Amino acid sequence: MMKKTLLAAMTACALQATAQTFSGNPILPGFHADPEVIYSNETKRYYIYTTTDGTPGWGGWYFTVFSSADLTQWKYEGINLNLPRDTKWASGNAWAPAIIEKKEGNDYKYYFYYSGETGHGKAIGVAVADTPTGPFTDYGKPIIDHRPQGQNHGQQIDVDVFQDPVSGKYYLYWGNGYMAGAELNDDMVSIKKETERVLTPRGGSLKDYAYREGTYVFYRNGKYYFHWSVDDTGSPNYHVAYGTSDSPLGPIEVAKDPIVLIQDPEQEIYGPAHNSVLQIPGRDEWYVVYHRINKNHVDRSKAPGIHRETCIDKMEFNADGTIRRVIPTQRGVKAVK
Repeated sequence: MMKKTLLAAMTACALQATAQTFSGNPILPGFHADPEVIYSNETKRYYIYTTTDGTPGWGGWYFTVFSSADLTQWKYEGINLNLPRDTKWASGNAWAPAIIEKKEGNDYKYYFYYSGETGHGKAIGVAVADTPTGPFTDYGKPIIDHRPQGQNHGQQIDVDVFQDPVSGKYYLYWGNGYMAGAELNDDMVSIKKETERVLTPRGGSLKDYAYREGTYVFYRNGKYYFHWSVDDTGSPNYHVAYGTSDSPLGPIEVAKDPIVLIQDPEQEIYGPAHNSVLQIPGRDEWYVVYHRINKNHVDRSKAPGIHRETCIDKMEFNADGTIRRVIPTQRGVKAVK
């Protein structure tokens, strides 16, 4: 009996240690979508910014930020931008943020891009802070409030910001129904209009890579990787596809096996998409941060599109640079030292 009791205690400790080793998914409490992850060279911490979810009609009006030292334990840092309070132009629909850390002289600046409702449609704005958690000061007006030339449909949402490590230049990407990109001016709050172009990957279907929204760009080993989301955010089939380019502004070559991340009903994982990507500084170690539909809200009658939760899993590459399909998990990732 004593041996059985000791064995049970050891097993319980082992299970507890395993639970503590991994982050678990979701990694944030409550409903959070469209996660944007960065590492701050200034604070040596990781940060996630999200669309605050759970409001009918995607009607959230503020953004929240969480921080972590190891990707497993996340601390709530508060509201970093409240659109009705902190902007002159956006009433709500605080969606899909992006942020970048830029060193200016001896100081760091944080440029926070987001979409909001103007009363005449969606637009992209920007706010600036001296720390990753704010306070953020809004620029005062939208920086993108139009569709690219030739585009008659789609919304100005789902912004992404990227610094090209080759040239040092900064780029902005956005669009629902189309993918647009442009180089940012040095002020980081306006684009070089002559560089604006449509980058939408052509073709595909809802089964593979038909572009919908959620562009995310990163660089690895001489290639520019473009992620995007396929299908509707309330669909279990919402998933991530990708392509590559030799330039930050395309053209994009869709991968032969384009799916990065897709649902796994056996694990009750549905609609994993709208992602950002994190590289651990100084290492060829990569993670994908994404949202999925809460398993209790998958049915259309339970509003799956506004009951999303933020998750993290490891992302790996093949020897030829192609991305291995990510298997979404319930356990998440190990702590990063």
